Amino acid sequence: MRVLHAILACLLLAGCSTSSTVEKAGIREPLVTTYSIVARDPASGQLGVAVQSHWFSVGSIVTWAEADVGAVATQSLVNPNYGPLGLDMMRAGISAPDALKGLLVSDEGRELRQVAMIDSQGRVMAFTGADCIPMAGQIVDAEHQFSVQANLMEKDTVWDAMAEAYRSTKGDMAARMVAALEAAENEGGDIRGRQSAAMLIVKGESSGSPWNDRVFDLRVEDHPQPVQELKRLVQVQRAYNHMNDGDVAISHGDFELAAKEFKTAEQLAPQIIEIPFWYAVSLVGAGKVDEALPIFHRVFHVEPIWVEVVPRLAGSGLLPDDPDLVKRIQDEAH
Repeated sequence: MRVLHAILACLLLAGCSTSSTVEKAGIREPLVTTYSIVARDPASGQLGVAVQSHWFSVGSIVTWAEADVGAVATQSLVNPNYGPLGLDMMRAGISAPDALKGLLVSDEGRELRQVAMIDSQGRVMAFTGADCIPMAGQIVDAEHQFSVQANLMEKDTVWDAMAEAYRSTKGDMAARMVAALEAAENEGGDIRGRQSAAMLIVKGESSGSPWNDRVFDLRVEDHPQPVQELKRLVQVQRAYNHMNDGDVAISHGDFELAAKEFKTAEQLAPQIIEIPFWYAVSLVGAGKVDEALPIFHRVFHVEPIWVEVVPRLAGSGLLPDDPDLVKRIQDEAH
């Protein structure tokens, strides 16, 4: 009955079957041969998917995730419908395995698909069609709540290496997913080479605002070393996440926590002078002018252009509209 429910939901939500667009409209579906991982972090409840491929902008069609719902990777001869339909079905209470089974039954091109789904309870399933280009395979680890899958790989050891790396790496989900992608590359990865990569990680609980639920939403569209570039961007995103947490701490009057968060952000991305600048702005807004001035001084001496930003912020209400205060801040440039 669960599978039947999934099939009916698929038909109702899609308004049609997920049959291959090659047959239905004469349009060739994207041949996104690739390797990917979908996972749920049992500790935080975060859900995510990460991918690399020798295909432009792989993240635009392979990666799908929604907080408190699930995550989907759809690849090989890609039918993108598996992403939104899979999430719709999981949001309706259908388990990831039942959702995937229902979509596969209704897809005449299923043997060309490689798809993995995981739901908010960690139930996970993957499918590798018989007609996927070798080397192709998957590992589903229900205990550790993840699945890795790959096709058109140089070696048939890629997915094993990915699984082992994800299990053995310490850190948060982003760190473990990057490790899985790096392990795939170390095993030869995509036989054609590399081009793009992506990572989408969402919170375990929904806020009702999907744009606020994305912990990492990163894409490397075209790069000679996309996994390494993705790894760099993960570090930058971590910095901005800590900066955002610092702003929240200031709004709650917890200046000790704010200082800790902004310090961590600077350590993660010391090259981004904007991080301490906005910390100083936030401190001024909270009445901590004396604490902010030395930070402005350091910022202005690294990148003098920020001196000109200060009066603009005062005119926009992001700093007090106080000419004496603006001059006092700008004097830190000397």
